[in-house]
Amino acid sequence: MQEILRHTLKLALVGALVAGSAFAAPQSQDPPSQDPAKTPPPTQQQSQQQTGSQPVQQKDTVTPKNSKEDVEAIGNRSVGKGVNLYSLEREISLGKQLAQEVERSSKLIDDPVVTEYVNRVGQNLVRNSDARVPFTIKVIDSDEVNAFALPGGFFYVNSGLILRAQEESELAGVMAHEISHVCARHGTKNATKGELMQLATIPLILLGPGGWAGYAIYQGLNLAIPVTYLKFSRDAEREADYLGIQYMYKTGYDPNSYVTFFERIQADEKRRPGTIPKVFSTHPPTPERIENTQKEIARILPARQEYIVTTSEFDTVKARLRNLMFSRKVTDAKDKPTLRTKTEQSKKQPTSTDPSSTSDDDRPTLKRRPDSQP
Repeated sequence: MQEILRHTLKLALVGALVAGSAFAAPQSQDPPSQDPAKTPPPTQQQSQQQTGSQPVQQKDTVTPKNSKEDVEAIGNRSVGKGVNLYSLEREISLGKQLAQEVERSSKLIDDPVVTEYVNRVGQNLVRNSDARVPFTIKVIDSDEVNAFALPGGFFYVNSGLILRAQEESELAGVMAHEISHVCARHGTKNATKGELMQLATIPLILLGPGGWAGYAIYQGLNLAIPVTYLKFSRDAEREADYLGIQYMYKTGYDPNSYVTFFERIQADEKRRPGTIPKVFSTHPPTPERIENTQKEIARILPARQEYIVTTSEFDTVKARLRNLMFSRKVTDAKDKPTLRTKTEQSKKQPTSTDPSSTSDDDRPTLKRRPDSQP
């Protein structure tokens, strides 16, 4: 028994050390950040450039410090490396299971024109990313402004996001951000941290008064730390911003559209609170993240003469989707049952005490003529 206990404690302590290093060590893949206290305050001209009203000024040439900053090296970089207990095959299997749950509880848009267009935009971004798994992209019939990508490349775009975007580059920016989460393997890294933290709690349970009995209770209650695959840390979101603008740029889109879209979303929410659903309210970048993204655009992305901002096909697909959503709402309104008030129902109740009368007011009844004799 002591030998088993010693072996278990050894494994648990190793797991605890690995988990501790995973949390304490800074992510090597994140770009270097400056200390706000050491950063001089921006001048008025610089502040005006950072408002998002005008595109960020980019240099004609840049000198990447490492492969992470080199957009020409996209696809041949070590993005997604780090402590991860999930192989790519296991990650795809996990994502497939989660995708089945999503599709069981959601209604998908099956219009071939809309789905083909959204898939084409997404796959073009995937080809210009660091993705190591194939992507399956579908459109969910939902008014919420949202999009999310599951581990293994299972990607869902809400129809509400497509309708809210004003240009194709804005839609591409949100999609590139979500694709970045999959490329960096944020979902399975979160799951790995949760599993290592779970292992780290075993020594405390075994050394407690319950001993092995306490471990059995722990297993029976399933007190594992809950891990989600769609909520990420601040560093993970910043890395997705960092990679997303690179994927947009590599594909040919204007990276400034990513910033302007979220600035407009935040402005709408301030003017009309409740405009953005709660699921998406914490998703747009904070002002700090927006400012960091603008700095990265100016620092690592060389200027281009032309960018893809929008296309006529985007306008056509958006109009088609709007008509589909309107038709769906009209159909749902027709099929929706209506409730009558108690007063309306009482008006239809029979007032005659004649037992031969019926309770159905719409049914014709026979009455005897007053001058008729029996």
